[in-house]
Amino acid sequence: MGVSGGNLMPVEEEWRRHLADDKETITRILRSMRRIAVIGIKTADAGGPAYTVPAHLQSLGYNIVPVPVYYPDVTEILGVPVHRHLSDVTPPADLVQLFRRPSDIEKHADEILAAHPAVVWMQLGIRNDAVAERFARAGMHVIQDRCLEVEISRRHDLSITP
Repeated sequence: MGVSGGNLMPVEEEWRRHLADDKETITRILRSMRRIAVIGIKTADAGGPAYTVPAHLQSLGYNIVPVPVYYPDVTEILGVPVHRHLSDVTPPADLVQLFRRPSDIEKHADEILAAHPAVVWMQLGIRNDAVAERFARAGMHVIQDRCLEVEISRRHDLSITP
């Protein structure tokens, strides 16, 4: 078991620091992100949190990049052109927000790993520990089973400058 630099954390356990679940780390992440790719975003007609959460974040000044899984004929969501793959998102997103069932997260893992966003955020009720470990081992921060909208609303001092 090796040790990393002056840190006493075993090398093989370093990836765990990317599993963000504490207030300070989440606040730091929220302060640094501006561009959010939303995998599984829904249309206004479909409604639900997969539409209302990104819509609210957009109203707060975040740059939302729709990456719908369904709706093959839809070309815009929230007035923004849709992207069918993360690899098409330029400039890249700071954060990838997932509105997918836990069992469907694996289907997006390779694409997310290739895009390598700073943060992968699985919405409230969404958790996949095996895939989260893959993301964390790749150096991405991972947040599971939390609502991005709620976490932002808890931090009233966050300000977005377009």
